[in-house]
Amino acid sequence: MKKSSITLLSVILTLSGCTTVADMVGMDSKTLNAQAGSNYHQILSKAQIDTTSNTAKTIQRAFNRLRPHANSLNNTGMRFDWQMTVIKDPKENAWAMPGGKMAFYTGLAQNYHLTESEIAAIVGHEMAHALLEHSKKQMGAGVLSDLTVQLGAIAVQTRTGYDHDLINFGASMLHEYGFDKPYSRHHEYEADALGMQLMAMAGYNPADAINVWKKMNAKQDGGSKAGGILSTHPSNNSRIQAMEKLLPKNRAIYERAIRR
Repeated sequence: MKKSSITLLSVILTLSGCTTVADMVGMDSKTLNAQAGSNYHQILSKAQIDTTSNTAKTIQRAFNRLRPHANSLNNTGMRFDWQMTVIKDPKENAWAMPGGKMAFYTGLAQNYHLTESEIAAIVGHEMAHALLEHSKKQMGAGVLSDLTVQLGAIAVQTRTGYDHDLINFGASMLHEYGFDKPYSRHHEYEADALGMQLMAMAGYNPADAINVWKKMNAKQDGGSKAGGILSTHPSNNSRIQAMEKLLPKNRAIYERAIRR
């Protein structure tokens, strides 16, 4: 392996984390937020937007109650231009882009017969992904892992003469099952925790975050059949157990909020 490659890897490995790596390769928060805003408008231009149904009004009401609390917990150093769009679509989906652009699909609310408080749990969860800059961290992690894999493959090939393509195949399997999956699950747990806090601060009962996953379990005949190990996200049962541990703290936040 060339000395320059070793030096580059050493520099990256001494950085403070995946966010720093993302900044280093031009994925800073300002750039990502601006790009997300552009992509958001492209998505909406092709979507059927719902502003009049009771479902849409309930989603917007929950979003508006959570938004000031999301701003109060924004530690990114960037002002978020929060926006919620309800998309009329049977898909069971909701998401938040870097910088606060969000979408909630009517199929998710309607297929699970979500209450306003349960909708708030999902909105809070997606807000948390944006506030914790999980997209940026995933990008930084991808850059770091790809570089490490490539440099490692070169080193093994140089020392052993093994085929470079074979090494890359094995590395890609490790990348797929040994790196990405736990990292994504960790982010989901983080977003569950902060999302519960956000909904509690807004005066929604945090126990309803658990109800969301119980409803999903009921629809999926007892939860994810693959379990928590090979699933990109934690299993529903794993998430329920983790949130139950957070419930006492968030119930206290909720009770203070409703007394105001």
